[in-house]
Amino acid sequence: MLFAPHALSRVGESSAVTSDMIWAPLFQRLKTTTGADDRDLQALAALPFTLRNFRENQTVLRDGEQPSECCLIADGFCVRSKTIADGRRQILSIHIPGDLPSLQNLHFATVDHDLIALSDCTLAFIAHKALNELIRQRPGVGDMFWRDTLVDAAVSREWIVNVGQRSTYNRLAHLIVELRERLRLIGRVIDNTFEIPLTQEQFGEAMGVTSVHTNRILRELRIDGVLELQRGTVRILNEHKLQELAQFDGRYLHLSPSS
Repeated sequence: MLFAPHALSRVGESSAVTSDMIWAPLFQRLKTTTGADDRDLQALAALPFTLRNFRENQTVLRDGEQPSECCLIADGFCVRSKTIADGRRQILSIHIPGDLPSLQNLHFATVDHDLIALSDCTLAFIAHKALNELIRQRPGVGDMFWRDTLVDAAVSREWIVNVGQRSTYNRLAHLIVELRERLRLIGRVIDNTFEIPLTQEQFGEAMGVTSVHTNRILRELRIDGVLELQRGTVRILNEHKLQELAQFDGRYLHLSPSS
């Protein structure tokens, strides 16, 4: 065990959630990608936090807010997004258990996008003051967070390339492979089957295309025997064809300390 159970502030049905469950996806990722020191993780786990449950499509943070806490996704999925004047939305990133999607607001006072619950989810909120104090006491924690934000920026660069340069067929394949690799890191892929609770419209918002176009691509991928998506669950049918379409080079995910 890296850390001891922690007294939780609970909301609703979260009473059954333990501290181990809250921190496990993040710590699993950090141990693999950064070789994190157990003492730094123990210090992080000792911080007080508040659990809050969010329903699908509920706003977690709104563009223009000035939060005093960072959030950790304990379970479920969230997206960062921007909505333009005519109501159209661009999904900027997809966040899974173990992600810290508002970490940047340790240094940016104002949120510059929306953070939306993609599915029903549980988030742990940690006060900026407590995090900053821990970083001063344990610089190794600050190094982990610095690397995390750099990887986040690398993923954002790859998304720009994906939306701007790849064909829509390749674009969807690339997005699915990326999410699978990130989910595999936290043990959420079983026999090449994994959860991605995006609707066709939301896939379209992530790729910059219509839901009609997304539906056509998904249908073609199924007919071609590449993958199938049913009720938010992806099953890979042909790994070779998927890789051919995705043209995926995972270096930008920096999945090991030496990468």
